[in-house]
Amino acid sequence: GPGAQLTYVGAQNWSKDTLAFQTNSIAVERDAKVLSLNVHLGGRQARHESHSRLLGPGAHSEMLAVTVANGSQEFDQRTLQTHISPNTTSNLLYKNALLDTAKTIFSGLIIVEPDAQKTDAKQTNRALLLSDNASINTKPQLEIFADDVKCTHGAAIGQLDDDQLFYLRARGIGEQDARSMLIHAFASDVLNGIKHERLRARLEEILVEKLHLP
Repeated sequence: GPGAQLTYVGAQNWSKDTLAFQTNSIAVERDAKVLSLNVHLGGRQARHESHSRLLGPGAHSEMLAVTVANGSQEFDQRTLQTHISPNTTSNLLYKNALLDTAKTIFSGLIIVEPDAQKTDAKQTNRALLLSDNASINTKPQLEIFADDVKCTHGAAIGQLDDDQLFYLRARGIGEQDARSMLIHAFASDVLNGIKHERLRARLEEILVEKLHLP
C-alpha cells in the first residue's frame, strides 16, 4: 500500500533430488519501498520467477538474489521489473557462484510504460565460475516506451581475480584461505541488504556450508 515498507527474505536449501518452481509477485504503490531477497542453494533443478510492478509515484523495489550451485544443479532465474507510474525506481542485483558442472540461466527484463517518465531502473547479473565445467547463460533486456528515463542493464561473468589472490597471499594468507575469502565476499555481498543481524548471520552460515569454506 501507499507508504508501506516491506522486507521479504526467502531462502531454500532443499535436497539434491528436489524439482522446484517458485514465483514472487510484488505490487508497489505510491512512496512504498520493498526489498525482496532470495537465497538459492538446494534442489536438482529449480526455477524462480520474480515480478515487481511499480504502480505509484515514488515507489521503489530492490530485487536481490544469491545462488550457489554445485554438482550438477541447474537454476533458472527469470525477472521482470515493470514501471507503470512516473518517478519510480528499481534495482536488481543477482549473483551466482558455480562449482563442478553446475549451470545457471538468467533472463531479466525491464519494461518502462509510456506514462512512466523519470524512471530510474537498474539490472545486474554477476556470475563467478569456479570450475572449467560450470556454465551460465545470461540475457538482460530493456523495453522502454518513455523518453525521459535512466535505465541500465548488464552482465559480468568471470573467475577469481588473480590480482586479488596475489594481494591476499602477499600478506601471508594461504592460497586456499585466500580463495575462500574471495568466494565468500562475492556471495555474501548481497546479504548486506538485510538489516536483521541474526537472520543475516544465519544465512552467512548456510552459504559457508554450501561453499565448503573453512
